[in-house]
Amino acid sequence: MNNKNVLVFCFVLLITPFLQAQNSKSLTLEEAISIGVSQSNQAILADTKVKTSEWELKTVKNNQLPNLSVSGQYFRLTQAKIKGNLAPESGGGLDINQLMIGQATATIPIFNGFKIQNGIQAAKSLNKAEISHAKHTKEQVALAVTQLYFGLYKTNQMIQLTEDFLKTAHQRVIDFQAMEDNGLLAHNDLLKAQLQESNIELSLATAKKNYSVLNYQLANLLQLPEGTIIEIPEIITENTTEIVIENSSERKDLEAMQYQEEALKSNIKIAKGNYLPSINLIGGYIALDVKNAFTITNAMNFGAGISYDFSSLFKNKKEVEKAKSKSLEATQQMAILSDKIKEEVQEANANYELALQQKEVYKKAEEQATENYRIVKDKYDNGLSTTNDLLEADVDQIQAKINYAIATSDIEEKYYELLYQQGKLTQSFNLN
Repeated sequence: MNNKNVLVFCFVLLITPFLQAQNSKSLTLEEAISIGVSQSNQAILADTKVKTSEWELKTVKNNQLPNLSVSGQYFRLTQAKIKGNLAPESGGGLDINQLMIGQATATIPIFNGFKIQNGIQAAKSLNKAEISHAKHTKEQVALAVTQLYFGLYKTNQMIQLTEDFLKTAHQRVIDFQAMEDNGLLAHNDLLKAQLQESNIELSLATAKKNYSVLNYQLANLLQLPEGTIIEIPEIITENTTEIVIENSSERKDLEAMQYQEEALKSNIKIAKGNYLPSINLIGGYIALDVKNAFTITNAMNFGAGISYDFSSLFKNKKEVEKAKSKSLEATQQMAILSDKIKEEVQEANANYELALQQKEVYKKAEEQATENYRIVKDKYDNGLSTTNDLLEADVDQIQAKINYAIATSDIEEKYYELLYQQGKLTQSFNLN
């Protein structure tokens, strides 16, 4: 290897740890949720929809403004004859071959069955519904972040414990191998120990695979750079705050549906407005030039116009009934969602209480499994129990330790899931 290659190799060795460090990011749950509700594609899309609804509201408000139009026309005439008091009859010497007209018209709506006002009210309600929907979308993002975050934390705990158990299992295989070599152990017992080691290796490989998948999903949701390794602090504060099942009025999806119902009620009024006439103020200006004949300028005009569609007496009833039916649909859907939310809150509260109980049970189970393994190990060393008993007690101890290790994070996760069902997840982090 020449000197140049040696320098390149040394540079790679020096920079590799730096690059790896750059790809790691330590995040608390609050930081992860804050990023999710501001940078995830779902949150950005929700904010964009809110902005779109704001422009739609401004567009509807424009209907209050006067309509102003300006037009100009030019016509080429052939063999035109003009009669009237303003011009003599055109004869052979009078060449009238072109006509120019310019006009400006302004129409101001005065009354149209309150359709403009109700249209604006409907647009306002839809805008509020979109805002509530965006908040609910961010609640969903926060829940997804929370579930991935705790999934990542629990998987990492499992990896750490499984690695420790694998070391113990590997040492047991080494000890059993020595005992077999000295004629103190049957080959079948060695195989059982080796099988247990292989099973733990498979469990470790599965846990690492799950960790990789969860890490990728969370990093992708948070729009972090490709290859980012998310590091979670070891200590997660346990929330044991007593939670009372409350009215579900803070759920933003229900709030959004309430605003949609308001918009549909406004649509009923708009449909009924078709039964009434429309009245407009009209003003304008006209300029006219007939070449070689006469010119008209400063022809200002103003007045009022009224229109009424008599066919609405027969046709509009169906539009009104359709609008009423849609409003009724929204009311029924809101009742269904309200019942569903109550069920989800009740279930989430039950899951949280169960997680609290499970931790106490897992704590006792770990103590029992540890003591059981100690007793079985002592018996095994004294030839009073079999290898099967020892390995089975070891597996029970492993599972008990894993269950207790992730019990606290289970409580945390169920706590935040309950807050989500009550519509308070992002609010609990002061992100609303």
